[in-house]
Amino acid sequence: MGQYQRLFLIADPAMRHSQALQRAAALAEASGAALHITAFVEPFATFALLEKSVREQIREDHLREHREWLADEAGLLRSKGLKVTTEAVWTNQTLKEILLHVSEMQPDLLIKDVQHEPALKRAFVTPLDWHLLRECPAPVHLIGALTHALPRKVVAAVDPSSPESESSGLNQRIIQEATGLALQCNAELHLVYSYDLSSVFLTETDARSGVWPALVEKMQASQKATLEALAERYGVPAERRHFIIGPPTTALADFASQIQADVMVMGTSQRKGLNKLVGSTTEHLLYQVPCSILAIRV
Repeated sequence: MGQYQRLFLIADPAMRHSQALQRAAALAEASGAALHITAFVEPFATFALLEKSVREQIREDHLREHREWLADEAGLLRSKGLKVTTEAVWTNQTLKEILLHVSEMQPDLLIKDVQHEPALKRAFVTPLDWHLLRECPAPVHLIGALTHALPRKVVAAVDPSSPESESSGLNQRIIQEATGLALQCNAELHLVYSYDLSSVFLTETDARSGVWPALVEKMQASQKATLEALAERYGVPAERRHFIIGPPTTALADFASQIQADVMVMGTSQRKGLNKLVGSTTEHLLYQVPCSILAIRV
């Protein structure tokens, strides 16, 4: 039995043979999973101002066009032996519809192209991708840059210093998901921990007295030992364990570029208050990391 039995692809109506479609097809072929493809078609801004009969005609025309496109794509995939079903859904509540589909289907993986949104727009409107990272109960695979349809290098990004990650078992789930994906794709599995020194607070007196270098070295050694213990527990080879220094968003993006990663598996959570407005490391990496993200929610 493969790593996946049910895959759910959200097809972008503006992108026909998209990168997410290529990844979903490759994973379905490798795992033997059933693939369900849905195109969520949203009405345009002035749609409600039209007469009812005109609205109905436009709706039917749009749905027919997307059903025909999906039928063509499904035919190509079925010719390769894949099990594929499709549908086109007309909605002005895309997030709600997606979550309803996930609840009903219980997919092993939701796959979608990254929707790049300008920073100014993100300040006022939360992107759909961010909503999915925060609210979708299934693992969310957001496809950015796609070098290989089937991943060759999978990175599990963990934070063993986080009490929340340890108590919730998030690090373990991240590694297990990354391991399963790597085994399914015959890919390399890497384990990375980005340690942010800015979290260490020392006074100017401490720095002058020499406390800073000694304490930093001690803390780095402690954090690296924690990573090594986690890697040993899951049998990650020594040459694929990476302890890097720097702010997580920048450091992880640089690391992914350096090793030419295909997928970075990370954790995410429902965010509240100011954190919800600012966004998480995983959310911001969508726009910086030169690979795809597979997010596991707490």
